[in-house]
Amino acid sequence: MVFGEYLTFIRQKTRALLILVFLHSFMINRIYLSSNHPFATPQTIESIAHSSLAEMRFEGRISFENLEFAARDFGNRYHLMPSAVLHPKSVSDISSILRYVYDLGLSSELKVAARGHGHSLEGQAQAYRGVVISMESLRDPEMSFHGGKHPYVDVSAGELWINILHESLKRGLPPRSWTDYLHLTVGGTLSNAGISGQALRHGPQINNVYQLQVVTGYITITCSKMHTKILRRPSNNLNLLCAGRGEVVTCSDKQNTDLFHAVLGGLGQFGIITQARIALEPAPKMVKWIRALYSDFSTFARDQEHLISSNNSFDYVEGFIIINRTGLLNNWRSSFSPKDPIRADQFNSDGKLLFCLEIAKYYNPRESDNIDQDIDTLLSELSYIRSTLFMSEVSYVNILDRVHVSEVKLREEGLWEVPHPWLNLLVPRSRIHEFVAEVFGNIVKDMSSGPVLIYPVNKTRWRSGTSLITPDDDVFYMIAFLSSAMPSSTGKDGLKHILSQNKKILSFSQRPYLGIKQYLPHYSTEEEWEAHFGPHWEVFYRRKLSYDPLAILAPGQRIFRRGIAYVQQ
Repeated sequence: MVFGEYLTFIRQKTRALLILVFLHSFMINRIYLSSNHPFATPQTIESIAHSSLAEMRFEGRISFENLEFAARDFGNRYHLMPSAVLHPKSVSDISSILRYVYDLGLSSELKVAARGHGHSLEGQAQAYRGVVISMESLRDPEMSFHGGKHPYVDVSAGELWINILHESLKRGLPPRSWTDYLHLTVGGTLSNAGISGQALRHGPQINNVYQLQVVTGYITITCSKMHTKILRRPSNNLNLLCAGRGEVVTCSDKQNTDLFHAVLGGLGQFGIITQARIALEPAPKMVKWIRALYSDFSTFARDQEHLISSNNSFDYVEGFIIINRTGLLNNWRSSFSPKDPIRADQFNSDGKLLFCLEIAKYYNPRESDNIDQDIDTLLSELSYIRSTLFMSEVSYVNILDRVHVSEVKLREEGLWEVPHPWLNLLVPRSRIHEFVAEVFGNIVKDMSSGPVLIYPVNKTRWRSGTSLITPDDDVFYMIAFLSSAMPSSTGKDGLKHILSQNKKILSFSQRPYLGIKQYLPHYSTEEEWEAHFGPHWEVFYRRKLSYDPLAILAPGQRIFRRGIAYVQQ
């Protein structure tokens, strides 16, 4: 039996079970409704459901007022008001709310979204007329550090990475992998991937977690070959079990492996991550931070790819694109020093398309005698414009938390809480030259709305089997258009222009032969999501049937409709 037939088989079995679930939920709703509501409408059911929520007891608290913060995010374009916000103090609070929503069954449209620090871009962590779980309230358990050959820290999924950085440095053992911005929750980044310029050494953050604690939906579909890599013929004795209803599950590469892989990069679709065991490594204290320019993209790309493939390289490799920036190198002088000040003064960036290589080398003061020589050796292998080499020496903390410095300045100017119509793309190495030629030759002519990052990563050593979708090429490029729309602007830095530009970029990028994928993806229909996942869609769908078949979780991703496993044919 091929996988498509198997999927139909699963759906039929699941539909039969969900009829029983529906009857179960009908009985529960009769208790809620009592004889005072003999002809209950969906609106009546929702109203009584919310009344019942108010009567529930939590270690934390549930709020029905002042919910505006849960209807906002960093993207600042979608504002979907929930009916309630849960501020959990324990995992049992989260388990209880999921169990309650499950018991409402198919008669309710109530959904649940986990919200971290609110850095989503397009309402992904919002739940219209549903329940938002404010994960930052969950700080149980406290951070617990463990040494040994493979050191790790157990943390709550609501913990911010910046807090983990400061606590871990007290012990000289920080996490191995970081995002560019650290004021994000652990659960939030692990639900996406956590990719940055440090991925060349240890991979993204989902590659550096040993174990998770997850609160699942409510049904686990199991069979004798469910968790094999290739499903050839399902068992005739398929068991469908109500095994969750807010079940708290520990999972890893060796325990509940399918759930572990599902939630990593799973966009919140299969469960709510409540705790994570994060890999650590010895900490450096100082960083040599370096920038240099290229005028030729082929040379720039060749050098970047060389750096991420070399065993002896820098610890961080990123880059960004610059278009017609006046006085570029003079602006760098506020944070960097030119290697050759005289030649740097003579360089003119006006009217040029340039590519900036940004790299960093970590070290400890006792290694300072050799670090400059090591860097000179590495730089001698590169073909940047020699007059544009700039360097800076900063602490390890300062380079990791560098984006927050910009955040503070933008908040002071009232420019942080503006719309951020970001667009993040993963472009195969085999198509990167075609992409750059088209997008930066014919579409993007100006950089006034924000920076554009560009750097390659190599996924050959990344954990396989997760829900993260990347291009087929082992090496692909992260291209991040980090735009900020200025309030009331009708120019190139206005929201209308940026969205129009993004649409043109996406129109080109969606040509199937290019194999480009969105990172932090956003689509409006299931068909678009199916195209995004490609051959991985059936696995993603099967996992949804297994762990959240009523599509209660993460409705803001707009992947599945409520009760999807029941209504799908």
